[in-house]
Amino acid sequence: MGKAMSMVARKANRFNAENRAHRVIEREKPTPAPKYESNLRDMERTLELDPKFVDKLNTKDAGLDTRLKDVYVTSQDKFIQRVLERQAATAAEDIKRPLPLTRNAPDDFEYGYLEPKRVTQGRCTLRQALQFINDHQIDPEAWPTKKIADEYKLKEPHVENILKYFKTFSVYIPDQKYKDTLLTQAKQKMLREKPSLEDNNSSKA
Repeated sequence: MGKAMSMVARKANRFNAENRAHRVIEREKPTPAPKYESNLRDMERTLELDPKFVDKLNTKDAGLDTRLKDVYVTSQDKFIQRVLERQAATAAEDIKRPLPLTRNAPDDFEYGYLEPKRVTQGRCTLRQALQFINDHQIDPEAWPTKKIADEYKLKEPHVENILKYFKTFSVYIPDQKYKDTLLTQAKQKMLREKPSLEDNNSSKA
């Protein structure tokens, strides 16, 4: 029911809409919106002071138009000029800059980021950390905590914590001869155990 009523209301609103719009447009003056009482009182006071105030508002003042045309702004700010000159110089450099000869993608960094050329005192790069961790693992006596702290300009407690909680991976490759020996020993053990198993099965039968 509600849907049917909304359809009827919509059709009623759209009925003869073009003619109604033309009638509104052809009116000489649109109906003004109602004014507040305070605005009406202000208008009455203004008309008492100047009865021709409304006529002045509706009359075009040629003098004011001339003044508006004569008004213009000129800026003497040198900052804007410097910015424009800098932009022009940059554009000229971009034009002179040759196009790249290779279109290949740049190689990735070894540790995933661009390593800084200068390291602040009290800090170290990932490469340096891996280096002194590895040196300490290989030869702890030659690279003790104090020597590492002095060499890389780090605090000794920080170096102790790094060496305690971080280690580098060690790759172990077994000897092939030793591997073959282990396999042979395993096969011999299986051969020795096989007859004993067969004897147990036969005795049970």
